[in-house]
Amino acid sequence: MSRAWPQAMKPTDIGVPGPSTWDMARAFRSVRADPLTFLTDVTQRYGDLVAFPVPGPPVLLANDPADVRHVLQTAARNWSKETVQYAALARVTGPGLLASSEPNWIEHRRLAAPAFHHRRLDAVAEQVRAASDAAITERLGRSFSAGLVDVASLVHRVGLDAVGRALFSADLSEHAQRLLDATSDAATLVVRLGRSVLPSASWVPSSTNLRLRATRRRLDAISAELIAERRRQRRSSVDEPHGGDLLGLLIDSELTDAEIRHELVTMVIAGHETVAAALAWTLMLLAEDQAVQDRLRGELSEHSGPVSLLGHRETLPWTRAVVDESLRLFPPAWALSRRAHGPDVIGGRDVPGGTLVILSPWLVHRRRESWPEPLAFRPERFLAARGAPSGYLPFGQGPRLCIGREFALGEMVVVLSRLLSRYRVEVPPGWTRPAAQAQVAVHPAGGMPLLVRPLARVARG
Repeated sequence: MSRAWPQAMKPTDIGVPGPSTWDMARAFRSVRADPLTFLTDVTQRYGDLVAFPVPGPPVLLANDPADVRHVLQTAARNWSKETVQYAALARVTGPGLLASSEPNWIEHRRLAAPAFHHRRLDAVAEQVRAASDAAITERLGRSFSAGLVDVASLVHRVGLDAVGRALFSADLSEHAQRLLDATSDAATLVVRLGRSVLPSASWVPSSTNLRLRATRRRLDAISAELIAERRRQRRSSVDEPHGGDLLGLLIDSELTDAEIRHELVTMVIAGHETVAAALAWTLMLLAEDQAVQDRLRGELSEHSGPVSLLGHRETLPWTRAVVDESLRLFPPAWALSRRAHGPDVIGGRDVPGGTLVILSPWLVHRRRESWPEPLAFRPERFLAARGAPSGYLPFGQGPRLCIGREFALGEMVVVLSRLLSRYRVEVPPGWTRPAAQAQVAVHPAGGMPLLVRPLARVARG
């Protein structure tokens, strides 16, 4: 339910309207419990540029696609990831590609890029298909008839298995499984640390900090074991001496063992949290719209050969449009943040160096000026699209565009093809959508219980 903000607006020193200090104090608990509703409320109340009354340099929420593009792309050199959000993430991942605010991040990206080359992604497509089939069989069983299934739990298992296989290939060892589990545990701690505009000292012996330190030590030890184990198992291939999975490709790069560790943990968090959340929402939207689901299934049935991780816009245009529209409505990365190195102009306002800007794909994707009927599920929006619209950023924009974008999109299409070629998803009687819960990604609160029916049973009526 939207919050009733007072009529009076008190401009900040840079002339941008926003809630008062008293408003923020009263809303403190609800902000932490449900930041999506809070951000929606202040945008509806104050417009596309909102100032928050925080000590120090200005803190702004920018919602206009032109401002988003300016910060992430046009003037990206002036806007860094030196923010509380990424500092919290870096306490788990280290300075990996996702969280790094260091000037040499682009060099790390260049070294890691071969792991995401199209040829490499085609090679791991079979791993994703195998992960999907294994999780579906494990959860539903070969004799499954029909019933209520928490598809959020199902796709979480698929996502974790898929990223594990892509990273560690056939030797998904005990060490690898421990790394996956430890990283999942760490993700919940990141959420607690990242929900504040103000920094939280890492030396404070709070329960969250103590748990995070212990988790970090676990991640360091397991990663070191994995890397050492792979180095001992050196392959015979000249091109890929340590194997063709992502771990092997990272080891074959010029990254140090510490840097490889950072990228491994980053890839686990980014590679399964976001995809699992996005798949759960996609299945919900398809369950709510059977005509869209039938059209997707028909397209998949006409597709010859196994679905790959690449080229979906050309080979499976409707399936890809469904994925794109789902990511518009439920972008896993619900908020991004950047801090200005020097003075700049946002929304026509001069802002000083040190200004913090919050960018929310969740809000930008629901902006009526950019998207007609913004809350409606309309995959056809993307059928005629040539490239991503300016107001579309589920993977960010500009030079820091997510390096795993193609892997994530491909994984979603492959998982949908494996599940929906055998089953139909429907909403149960008395259906109410789960609330959107902003964690590391936007997850459905309490899971996503949907009716799942084998297609053969559906055909028999």
